[in-house]
This record gives sequence, structure tokens and C-alpha cells, in this order.
Amino acid sequence: MSKPVALILGAGGNIGSALAKKFSSAGYGIALTARRVTDGKTSEDYLNVKADLSDPASVPAIFDKVKKELGTPSVVVYNAAALTPPPDPEDPFSLAIEDLERDLRVATISAFAAAKEAVSGFDSLPEGTQRAFIYTGNILNTMVMPVPMVVTLGVGKSAAAYWIGTAAAAFAKKGYRFYYADQRTPEGGPVGTVVDAEAHADFYYELASKDPSDVPWHATFVKGKGYTKF
Repeated sequence: MSKPVALILGAGGNIGSALAKKFSSAGYGIALTARRVTDGKTSEDYLNVKADLSDPASVPAIFDKVKKELGTPSVVVYNAAALTPPPDPEDPFSLAIEDLERDLRVATISAFAAAKEAVSGFDSLPEGTQRAFIYTGNILNTMVMPVPMVVTLGVGKSAAAYWIGTAAAAFAKKGYRFYYADQRTPEGGPVGTVVDAEAHADFYYELASKDPSDVPWHATFVKGKGYTKF
């Protein structure tokens, strides 16, 4: 019997690394996508796929390669993000339009393309397979911070949250689950840059493997507690 496959897009050394270790230890074949990796197998037997997620057209080829080398992913994690601060820290409109467009391609459009490919693959998996698309979000889809520095990040996360919520409803009858995962402090505030990689890995594995019906698409969670409604 072949292994289930987890594809992690935007696999850096923090959350991406923790996710790879967690899912690998649970018996998944692992595929990692990032700009700064070398194509091929790693010493941990992960499959590296070099790709630039600022180009949505690159996404189908990622899935094609993963399917050929490992099989169809039943878990797809979109962990890529982009933030370009405006030159004038007090003026969001000092940002170049092309910078906003690039960051949106990374945070929203390539993620949409990945979800589209994920669903196509989900349709081909055997009945009973747990299928999940998980997007690494943050509080910016519900909290507008009056800080121009994070404007492209906030726009990207907000846009992605909208279509993730739509997809979660659209594919609920098929059992395809979509999550916008959002780590919070115990009080419900933003964790900012102090994200916990292990907490993400534990929570994402729970979402992917246990079909938690009590967790909505906007999956807010707290380290050590898991899903927490705010």
C-alpha cells in the first residue's frame, strides 16, 4: 500500500520544517516547494521541488511532479507568504503597484491555483481518504492594523480567507476540507512574528487526520490547546 502524500508549498526552515517532520513521522511521503531548494530527494527522503510561487503558472507543474514521484497529495499546505513594506512607512500608497501585485500572487493567486490542483487530485483518491487543504493565515483577515508596513500581507491574507471559506462550503458534501489556520495568543490576540512551528505542525496534523467536525474553516488555535473559538 502506498503512503499518503503531504505537499507543503512555501516550505521554509520554521513551520515548513516542523510540518515535514510531523507528517513524515506519521507515515506520509513529503514533498516540499520553495525557491531556494535543489530539485530531488533529500537525506530525509523528502522530495524537493524548486518553484517560485510569485508565478501562479508554475503551480500545475509542481503537482504534476509530485504525483509522478510520490503520488497524489491528500494533504496540501500552503505556507507561502509575502510582505513588501512601502518606502514611506506612514504612506501605504508609496508602495509600487508591481510590489502589491507580486505579493498578492504569492499570498492569494498561487494559493488559489494550488487549491484548484488539490481538488483535482482529491477527486482521484480512493473513497475514505482524508483530504485537506490548509492555508497558513493570521489575524489580518479579521483585524485591520493601522500600520502601512503590513498592508500587502493583510490584503493577501484577507483575500485568501474569502475563497477558502467559499471552498469549505462548496466541497463540504464531498468531504474535502479547507482551513485558514490562524495561531492566536490564549487571549485571542495576534502572535505576530512569534509563531510556534511545533504548534502549527500538531494542529495541522489534527486537521488533516482526524476530520474534526467541530473546527470551522477559520481555524483559530492556541499552542497546547488546539482549536479555540474567539
